[in-house]
Amino acid sequence: MSTSGPPASDPAATPRLVGASLKRKEDRRFLTGSGRYVDDLRVPGLAHLALVRSPHAHARVVRIDARRALRLPGVLAVLTVADAPELAGSIPPLIREPGWPAYHHPLLAAERVRHVGEAVAVVVAEDACRAVDGADAVAVEYEPLPVAAAPGAAARVHDGWRDNHAGSHESAVGDVARGFAEADLAVAARLTYPRVTGVPIEPRGVLAAPDPESGRLTVWSSTQVPFNVRSAVAALLALPEDAVRVIAPDVGGGFGIKGHVYPEDVLVPAVARRLGRPVKWIETRREHFLTAGGDRDQTHEARLGVRADGTITALETTFTRDHGAYPTLGTAMTANTINHLVGPYRVPSYRARARNVVTHKSFAAAYRGAGRPEAAFVVEVLLDRAARRLGLDPAQLRRRNLVRRAEMPYATGLAYRDGVPIAYDPADYVGAWDALLARLDYTAWRREQAARRGGARPLGIGLCAYVEGTGIGPFEGADVRVDPGGLVYVDVGVSAQGQAHETTLAQVCAEELGVPVERVVVRGGDTDRVGYGMGTIASRVAAVAGPAVARSAREVAGKARLVAAEMLECAAEDVVLAGGHMAVRGAPHRRVPLGEVARAAVRSRALARAGGPGLASCAFFYPETVTWAFGAQAAVVELDLEACTLAVRRLVVVHDCGRPINPMVVEGQVHGGTAQGLGSALLEEVVHDSAGQLLTGSLMDYALPRAGDFPAIDLVHVEFPSSVNELGIKGVGESGVIAPGAVVATAVEDALADRGVEVERLPLTPARIFELLRAAAARA
Repeated sequence: MSTSGPPASDPAATPRLVGASLKRKEDRRFLTGSGRYVDDLRVPGLAHLALVRSPHAHARVVRIDARRALRLPGVLAVLTVADAPELAGSIPPLIREPGWPAYHHPLLAAERVRHVGEAVAVVVAEDACRAVDGADAVAVEYEPLPVAAAPGAAARVHDGWRDNHAGSHESAVGDVARGFAEADLAVAARLTYPRVTGVPIEPRGVLAAPDPESGRLTVWSSTQVPFNVRSAVAALLALPEDAVRVIAPDVGGGFGIKGHVYPEDVLVPAVARRLGRPVKWIETRREHFLTAGGDRDQTHEARLGVRADGTITALETTFTRDHGAYPTLGTAMTANTINHLVGPYRVPSYRARARNVVTHKSFAAAYRGAGRPEAAFVVEVLLDRAARRLGLDPAQLRRRNLVRRAEMPYATGLAYRDGVPIAYDPADYVGAWDALLARLDYTAWRREQAARRGGARPLGIGLCAYVEGTGIGPFEGADVRVDPGGLVYVDVGVSAQGQAHETTLAQVCAEELGVPVERVVVRGGDTDRVGYGMGTIASRVAAVAGPAVARSAREVAGKARLVAAEMLECAAEDVVLAGGHMAVRGAPHRRVPLGEVARAAVRSRALARAGGPGLASCAFFYPETVTWAFGAQAAVVELDLEACTLAVRRLVVVHDCGRPINPMVVEGQVHGGTAQGLGSALLEEVVHDSAGQLLTGSLMDYALPRAGDFPAIDLVHVEFPSSVNELGIKGVGESGVIAPGAVVATAVEDALADRGVEVERLPLTPARIFELLRAAAARA
């Protein structure tokens, strides 16, 4: 037993790790180029795969001729569904909606393609360049068919469907007809939030290697959901799930775009298994724009009823969501929009109905925000228009309708998509709103706006308050183990794409075990480490995996106390964990390193009734439902009416994520999400023409924001711990992206109110501002 070194500190004096802005542990390897991404991986005998993709949005595949490709040096194989029947399998939907018509989402299209970029053949070669040359040499004859490029088109996407309507989703609270009858004013709007897409620095990639000795298949994928990929690969290749190992190495961004199983996730393992050798596929940027799932793509017909004092009496919307060819997410995105559209406001009567439709585009997925930015855009534009019509200040109208602290937990009358009635976590929405306006210096900017009214560079003030359901279940798990060398290993079922899991989850574990955070190693993204995991999606890791880590570490600490008590000849309740040692309370000179306790725990009989030998535990956390975060944003926008340009001069963000594990990481998440939201508000839109051809298929056409496009973000933290989990955490990953579309739209309408401009869709590019001004002038 070791007793050397400084005495153990009293636990009350131990610095708190949860809540501290520690530097990110993972950044050293990223900044020094030591990260390992899918394209960095090399295994013996590696072959490379390229895909032959359809140039048509809808066509019959008449003939595929691979003879010229097979004659090229280095080409190993060209495979179609006719050559490899397993490639005809269907990708399972992430959410299977009862009552929706069936559809087939193929790994490779056989007889018909349903969007530009859908793959019809695979070319495998000794290197990536030869694979691409081989794909170019494959001759495919197509018979073009009528295209449904937008909702309402006559051409049908799937055989056996009556039309392109996949299914509806509806929710209602109160008496909407009565609410509008009681209103002194009703305002209406037709609003479109177009399709946008995430553009991570690292595109998707898959490497699969079969092991001829064990029969196991190892798959490395740039994915947010390794367990979903494992299930899909095992099912489609008729393998036991234990025979498939999926690893997500370092992932260069995901944003929800990598949160679904794609055909390539299964196709590459299938080809590797058929050929009996490792195969790798790395997505090009062009392929990413063609086939990676986008999001938003909603059009709303909405109206709002208010009394003369601005009190909301009723709200309703009917809207469509374009899912592309395959509605893999079912009603998840439209349900998110419906549940978030009432926002943090008291809405006594509400009705929303969504129509989920399919078209000849790549399938729509979930991009950061996932249905929430559309909701904020709709309700905030309506609130601003109501305020103008009533002659009320828009900030005060919102404040009047915010849920009060005394009304918490506030029930909206709706049910979340986990089936649980929605109840907002206790928080002070009004206080946070007032803090937002004070930090912006709202009154001063209103004076400046009045002074500029009628000039060539008017100002507008945009406002938005929102809520966000975060941390959806059903569960996440964590396996915590203390090595005899003193390191603590935390294995989790979630993978990281930049969220700092290696830091934040280490902070949670280190605080429970009383060890330096540097001694905690967090490992995730590997289906062999923890039996089950749901994925890094929906702002859920800190709120669901965090409590699982805390529980596992707490159980390990309990075992360590039993063993240390045996070693130190004291009662277990008198053992203190601090500084990586275990000591006797009140006698700090009597102590032992945690690593020695772990070594002794292998043989200690003290653990006979505590689950077995060793200092290890695996626990799962099942949240009862989601936890509700709150946020608000305000911006001052300046327009140049001669150039039709827009500049954001001031931007303030208020956010409540409950108890932050690492405030610096939280701030980074809010900054990143806000920047992405501003990108879709000002620049980004995925555009298809009437033939379903993608017009924004490169970074020359799809405009991403740059650092110089935005002002510094002024961030105000407010903290109201959640009651749903023991750590008090609310999610933060998607918060920043929710408000910017609404903020920019309301700011532009506010700046140009004297000209009668009304925003109908995003993004607000110079061309769109020019059209708005021209249309308003024509009406005048």
